[in-house]
Amino acid sequence: MAYAEKVYKVRNGKPTKQFTWRARYKAPEGHVPAWPSEPGFPTKKLAEEWGEAQEAAIRGGRWIDPALSRTLFGTWAREWMASKSPRGHTVATRWNRLEHHILPRWEHTPISQITWFDAEQWANSMECDDSTATHCLTLMSQILTGAVDKQMILVNPMFGRRRSRPAEAKAARYNRNEAELWAPAEVVLQAARRGGPADGLHILTVAFTGVRWGESLALRPSSLTERVERTFSCPGLSVVEEIAEYQKRAPDGRKLGMVHGLEPLKTRQSQRLIDLPPFLVQLLETHVARGLRSPDFLFTTPRGQTWWRSNFANQVMRPVCDGRKALAAGRGHAAREAWKPLMPGLTMRALRHTHDTYQDQLGVRPTLAFEQAGHRRPGIKAVYQHPTPGMRRERLDGLQEIYEGAMKSLGWSEIWPQS
Repeated sequence: MAYAEKVYKVRNGKPTKQFTWRARYKAPEGHVPAWPSEPGFPTKKLAEEWGEAQEAAIRGGRWIDPALSRTLFGTWAREWMASKSPRGHTVATRWNRLEHHILPRWEHTPISQITWFDAEQWANSMECDDSTATHCLTLMSQILTGAVDKQMILVNPMFGRRRSRPAEAKAARYNRNEAELWAPAEVVLQAARRGGPADGLHILTVAFTGVRWGESLALRPSSLTERVERTFSCPGLSVVEEIAEYQKRAPDGRKLGMVHGLEPLKTRQSQRLIDLPPFLVQLLETHVARGLRSPDFLFTTPRGQTWWRSNFANQVMRPVCDGRKALAAGRGHAAREAWKPLMPGLTMRALRHTHDTYQDQLGVRPTLAFEQAGHRRPGIKAVYQHPTPGMRRERLDGLQEIYEGAMKSLGWSEIWPQS
């Protein structure tokens, strides 16, 4: 049975006449110590009531050890991270959010003292992208759910809560310049010509298939396959894995250097077979027949290595899209012509937007558009509606028409003229 005992205050190494009360209660069997204590009560009655409440919770199977609930968030976050083993890129992203955003504010806060009100106010005051703030809250909630599972706290105060954004954050979400997130087909073809038969085809493939950057790096010669259905068949591009670029971490969070990792796709919808229009089939088959930079993957650096995202952007996309100055021949490099700007700032991510924009322009039915882009379609229609051969033919005819129309507009008969 719980009881209370006096705790005299000490001054200069000697007890004084001032005292508080400490609660003592019987812990569950096997707990160390068998009779835990909780100090700091102003009266005997309050100490006894608190102790009795602990014993009642123990009998009811809902007791949380107060010592565990006082664990600092930073301590528990590191233990939680060490116990998880998701994809390498996911681990790196979580550590990045912890180190740069979450731990500077919450590392020394006991997990039992974190409230949704404080967390939401903090997220709304963060000076970062709005989506990053929301993702930080999601990660904190995952970590606190782990604390609930380990019986360190009774409930996760952040579970199931939806963040209320300030007015300026809401306005920022809907005021982005969407016009710069896709490229006309003529721009795509001109960029592809400047990039050359290897890197230019990489650009063209992303724009007309919508593969993500990591997915494009993991495409292999064997990815060129065939869709065969009862009344329909066409060449396809199988997307089953991706190459992720991330900061490798030790279980305790120590940085081990940047790496490329071949990983499974994150979602079931991302694993897909993309139907290829005829022009792209011919270009990809020619690319393979001509000889790849690497025997394993379709798109690599000139030396057959995996592209770093920043290197591809700086060495390929920026000069191709932003333009470049002429350069006379010199030691170690050939002469090069000047390029006028095509579409400054265009990125490979924007080319993925471009593919889905083309699909919308062509009126591709949602059930097929979601499938080909690797997106999860929400709602009950995702269960009841399915792509038909007619839908697939219309999409392929439309993409072929966009390509041929751009070639005609540019007055080209081929993208990369034979030298």
